[in-house]
Amino acid sequence: MSKHNVSRRQFLSYTLTGVGGFMAAGMLMPMVRFAVDPVLKAGAGSDYIATKQKVSEITAEPKRVDFTFEQVDAWYKSEVTGSAWVYKDDNGKIVALSPVCKHLGCTVDWNTDKSNPNQFFCPCHYGRYTKDGMNVEGTPPIAPLDMYDFKEKDGFLHLGPIKPHKGA
Repeated sequence: MSKHNVSRRQFLSYTLTGVGGFMAAGMLMPMVRFAVDPVLKAGAGSDYIATKQKVSEITAEPKRVDFTFEQVDAWYKSEVTGSAWVYKDDNGKIVALSPVCKHLGCTVDWNTDKSNPNQFFCPCHYGRYTKDGMNVEGTPPIAPLDMYDFKEKDGFLHLGPIKPHKGA
């Protein structure tokens, strides 16, 4: 058996290297986990949100459809309520419009302006949109209402991401 003596200098060097490595790992691990964790999490599976609106009950008259979804901001989860104006056009195709005015972000309502019936109306600055979501010339909105992507699943309407109006 050989006896190998460790000098005081070697002992301090080994100890400081070990402690420094341990501290560096302790600082780097949260950063690595923060970067890798979202990749490893299972996705929600779909960007579409279920509503309580039955597709068979959608008519030619725009109806406000409210829906809720869970929003995650970093580690904070909250339940958010959204809405859409939904109706069937002359061809029987479903149209889902965002209720957010393109002027200043107020909420538009259907058929509430007595002097301009059958239009979407923004009470903030008297903005108007036709039934198909196109902005009326001479009123404040600078663009048509955005549209929701949608699909039907099990007889119910599911709303997807917002996209610009096709007429824009």
